[in-house]
This record gives sequence, C-alpha cells and structure tokens, in this order.
Amino acid sequence: MITLKRLKLLRFFGASIVLCGACVSLAVADPPPPNPVQPSKAVSADYLIGPGDSLQVFVWRNPDLTVTVPVRPDGKISTPLVEDMVAVGKTPSKLARDIEKALSVYVKSPQVNVIVTIPASVFSQIKVIGQVVHPQALPYREGMTVLDAVLAVGGLGQFAAGNRARLVRVVNGKSQEINIKLESLVNSGDMKQNLALKPGDVLVVPETRF
Repeated sequence: MITLKRLKLLRFFGASIVLCGACVSLAVADPPPPNPVQPSKAVSADYLIGPGDSLQVFVWRNPDLTVTVPVRPDGKISTPLVEDMVAVGKTPSKLARDIEKALSVYVKSPQVNVIVTIPASVFSQIKVIGQVVHPQALPYREGMTVLDAVLAVGGLGQFAAGNRARLVRVVNGKSQEINIKLESLVNSGDMKQNLALKPGDVLVVPETRF
C-alpha cells in the first residue's frame, strides 16, 4: 500500500528525472556554433601566380580531383592525374585551361576552376623603395593605389624628389616605367597622379639633386 509520504517522494523524483532529461535534450539540441570560416580575399583576374601561393583546383563533378595545393619553389603544382604542371607566371584562368587540357586524357570534357586562396608570392607584393620613411614590400590588395602605398610606408622622406618618382611595371614580360608626381599628389591633391597599382609593381622615389 502506497502511503501519502511515499507518493510525494515518487512525484518529487519523477519531476527531477523529467527536468534532467529536458536539460540533456537542450544540451544536445543546442551545440555551440562552429567558428565561421573566413573566405580569402579574391585576387584580380590578371593576377600572376607565383611560388608560395596556395591554390584550390576545383574539378566540376569530380570531387576526388578537387584539391588545395601550394605552388612549389620550382613554380609547379601536382594534382591527381596531373603532375608537375607549371603554374608560375600564369593567371588562374590560364592555369585552369592548361589543367583541363591535361585532364582531358582521363576525364571527358573536364571543367576546372583555379582559385588563389592564399596569395603569398612576390608577385602579389608592391615594393616602395628610395626616399620614403619606411621602404618596404607591401601586400597587394584589390583596388590599391599609389597614394595607399605612399601612406603605408609613412610618406615621402625628407630628401625625396617626389615629382621625379616612377612606377616600374612588367607588362607581357617587358619592363615599363610610368612617371608619377608624388609631391603634387601628396601635397597638392593632384589625384591624376593616384594611379591604380598592380601586383609586382615597384614604386621608386629618387633623392633630391643638390
């Protein structure tokens, strides 16, 4: 025979079990959110791949062939079915077409995308040298301008001949020089001198002639 005291105890323990079960359900149903994956900054379409870059090679409908690989010091990459493919000096789209051609021996009508996930080569840098406060190499970013680079190195130096500065750029394997009046840009706000930069550019600021 169940007494009133025992009935109260059963109700107490039953409520405790239900409460604990609810706690367990909440813990299982609401796990802590995972850390979000930060996407890498996209590079420009004319970006030239170089040693040290990290590339994602995506082969449509072939997940076994999709990999992320580094560009080796010899300028080559190796992916499934394609070994020692030259990557250095190519744009991502050019490399994708070359990989498609190599894969066509094994895969019918392969479609390849190449994404630069980590641009780390010297080709992705801007160098500022000469009479600036802190001459250095800067990581290139999309939309970077001459003024951005000058401000990043601390501005023109005390003996800088800013209006005789020049931008050295390699186009189709040939070196070109573009004259830039940095002093007019920095001190007079002549925005015509604020040219857009490209990966691999070298900004040279000469010394004043006494």
